[in-house]
Amino acid sequence: MVKLNENMRKLRKQLKLTQDQFAAKLDIKRSLLGAYEEGRAEPKLELLQKIAQVFNISVDDLIGKDLSQAEDSASGKPVNFAKGKEVVVVTSDLQGRDNIELVPLKAAAGYLNGYADTEFVKELPKFQLPILKQGTYRAFEISGDSMLPILPGTIVIGEYVENIQNIKSGKTYVVISQREGVVYKRVFNYLTESGKLFLVSDNRHYAPYQLDGSDVMEVWAAKAYISVQFPDIESKKDVSVEELASVVLDLQKEIFQLKSEKIKEK
Repeated sequence: MVKLNENMRKLRKQLKLTQDQFAAKLDIKRSLLGAYEEGRAEPKLELLQKIAQVFNISVDDLIGKDLSQAEDSASGKPVNFAKGKEVVVVTSDLQGRDNIELVPLKAAAGYLNGYADTEFVKELPKFQLPILKQGTYRAFEISGDSMLPILPGTIVIGEYVENIQNIKSGKTYVVISQREGVVYKRVFNYLTESGKLFLVSDNRHYAPYQLDGSDVMEVWAAKAYISVQFPDIESKKDVSVEELASVVLDLQKEIFQLKSEKIKEK
């Protein structure tokens, strides 16, 4: 039953249920459900049968299969977030909506190790935005000017992406990885072809770079931002998604040429 807690979190998220909502379906306390999902306790057989019924799967699959892996449609190889963790949600409002936790710049480094730790997430500041639909959101304070006109200090609010394969090329995301930390970039998805994501800045002074899909810990699709600074419209230079895609293709060609040269040297 080593995969049970991960399977429960994964399937609950697929049904878009909060811990409070799912606990109500099972007629148990949310704290007890939290203990099951964190692997601190295991449900009895009667409750396992009830859980499996809600998810419309067998008890054997629930406790015996790793359901947290997403299959790559082209290669059949698993493509998943690093460490296979599910997003931690610890609080919700009276309507059952998840609170939005804020990751300020001073907490960004700690978030790399604490993003899957319930106690760490509990300590993050929280707020609500009624304009956002039901979902799981988190807010990140952005540093640097690589995504102008989004200015340093802007808070970008992202919706959790459960399957890394669902990243849409050309859209903006907050990407969490051990290699790059917390970054806000425009992402181009080449997981099927190369197993890599290409991260591009809207500010062309910053070079694009690639990131292995297996290095990614979390991805949050940008949905809104909060800033006390208004962008300077006069200095803004619009860059189309087509232009950014062209930059990514040029980068891919350079990588291919370098690999070809190395092969010739051998």
